[in-house]
Amino acid sequence: MLQFKGKKVLITGGSRGIGEAIAVAFAQSGARVAINYRANKKAAASCVKKLSGKGHIALQSDIADPAQAATLVENAVEGLGGLNIVVNNAGIYLSHPIASVTFSEWHAAWRQTIDTNLVAAASICYCAAQHMMRNGGGRIVNVSSRGAFRGEPEGPAYGASKAGLNSMSQSLAVALAPHNIFVGVVAPGFVETEMAAEWLDGKLGDAIRAQSPLGRVARPEEVAHAVLFLASEGAEFTTGTIIDVNGASYLRS
Repeated sequence: MLQFKGKKVLITGGSRGIGEAIAVAFAQSGARVAINYRANKKAAASCVKKLSGKGHIALQSDIADPAQAATLVENAVEGLGGLNIVVNNAGIYLSHPIASVTFSEWHAAWRQTIDTNLVAAASICYCAAQHMMRNGGGRIVNVSSRGAFRGEPEGPAYGASKAGLNSMSQSLAVALAPHNIFVGVVAPGFVETEMAAEWLDGKLGDAIRAQSPLGRVARPEEVAHAVLFLASEGAEFTTGTIIDVNGASYLRS
């Protein structure tokens, strides 16, 4: 098992699904964890109780608001006594097929999705990097999506936001490497989470599972495993890497 004893980790969208699995994995490996949540205080408290060890905290913030994103990083540094690793996991998916929504609905979906999935991550990266540059470096791992590569016809803003997240991450990998800050990306396909339940439990569920030769979708713990690898000591030369966690359901060159 990878070891993170004494490391301080901030995870956005950390109270459920993939974020919770990442938090659990880091805690089991010896890290102190701050999970960010937007509104569901009960879920956040439940997640903290599941974490091994002591000193974990839950921090409320709507990171789509740049001021709140900056405050979140400050509160994580203060609450944990430092910050070594950031995982930008928070994200939303809004269905807005171009053939069936109004222009106002179309624009609203784009604005909300980009602000949450891309601009918020950019804000967190900036603020975390300022701290890391003053304190010997760190790790940033951004959670993207298979949709960044294959497209998302029902939710094009989602695919675009994740493609932007990939590009931003690789730009930051180059910019921050001289400061001993390493940036990586994990790009899952469908994962067994509340966010995907509507699709997986619906009439398309079997077809979605059949996209992978494994005949299933990913478990949150499998995504967490990839995140911890990118954040680990010894993985520095993978900076700028995008790891696909989609069970060979979509292969890119």
